[in-house]
Amino acid sequence: MSASKLAGTAHLGGTVSQAPRLSGRRVAILVALILIYGVIPIVGNDYWLNSLIIPTIVMGLAGLGLNLLMGYAGLISLGSAAFMATGAFATFNLLLRLPILPLPVVLILAGLIAGLGGLIFGLPSLRIRGFYLSAPTLAAQFFLTWLFQTYHWFSNNSMSLVISAPRLEFFGYDLSSSRGRYLLVALTAGLLLLLAFAIIKSRIGRDWMAIRDMEVAASVTGVPIARRKLQAYVVSSFFLGVAGALWAFAYLGTADSNTFSLDKSFQVLFIVLIGGSASLLGNFVGAAFIVLTPIVLDILVPVLGLDTYIDQGSIANIEPIIFGALIIFLLIKEPDGLASLFSRTIRALSIWPLRR
Repeated sequence: MSASKLAGTAHLGGTVSQAPRLSGRRVAILVALILIYGVIPIVGNDYWLNSLIIPTIVMGLAGLGLNLLMGYAGLISLGSAAFMATGAFATFNLLLRLPILPLPVVLILAGLIAGLGGLIFGLPSLRIRGFYLSAPTLAAQFFLTWLFQTYHWFSNNSMSLVISAPRLEFFGYDLSSSRGRYLLVALTAGLLLLLAFAIIKSRIGRDWMAIRDMEVAASVTGVPIARRKLQAYVVSSFFLGVAGALWAFAYLGTADSNTFSLDKSFQVLFIVLIGGSASLLGNFVGAAFIVLTPIVLDILVPVLGLDTYIDQGSIANIEPIIFGALIIFLLIKEPDGLASLFSRTIRALSIWPLRR
């Protein structure tokens, strides 16, 4: 072979070796985007969209908001549902009283109003630490529920205190159908997930994790403790406010203050614990577990022939037992939650052929 051919072959080989390659993570993200925004809206029926997918995404978004506060900033909140209610009532009033505003702007403003509530109830965190951090947010849960129940202006002077969803549309496109509401929820969750990822990778996210790991050391290194704590409450409440608006109007279609009770706050907390603390995608894994468990139990009980012994009321009592047992198991065996367990399982399966 001539020298010129050898040089050409070497040059060709160098060109091929330098060609860009898609990593496994990028391929997985690309496939997920195609499924979420391309396949599911086409093949998903009304039952799957309304009963399974939409509530899973919305509750995963609520878990994401709480996880930013607990998992990354190391702060405690037991009033997540209160800020979800704030976002829902704010969205209702903005769409009702300022119909000129487009829906995305309304969701952002509702999130900011909920963030303002988080700022107010986050102020005591500057003076207290540990388990007592949960007290202000628990107070927010009871106070905001009382506020929305007592003052009927928030529900447009309706004595039933029920707020029904105004027309959901964007640039004239009706979003009231199952696919329209799914796309609204999926696009909103995708954008907020990107925002959460950017925050975690920024200076603010690094400061949050420093405060979580050792607040005294973070203060010595120059981290503005007070500012970062308040930012954590504001950002968390913003996410929860948007999630509350979507839960009320994209999933339920109507809501009242009792929709966002203390039980809902504990549900969001369970999502974080089950999915995994300090995990972005783990929140949606935990939300899927919370949403699917009652449905799976309703299917398994007749299949196993237990319907003669277990009625619907008993099934409802079994659910918290399952959640509690799983949380105890995860806290002992897998503190990082189901997301970490799935990730390790996938890595083990990917290298299993090499081990053989």
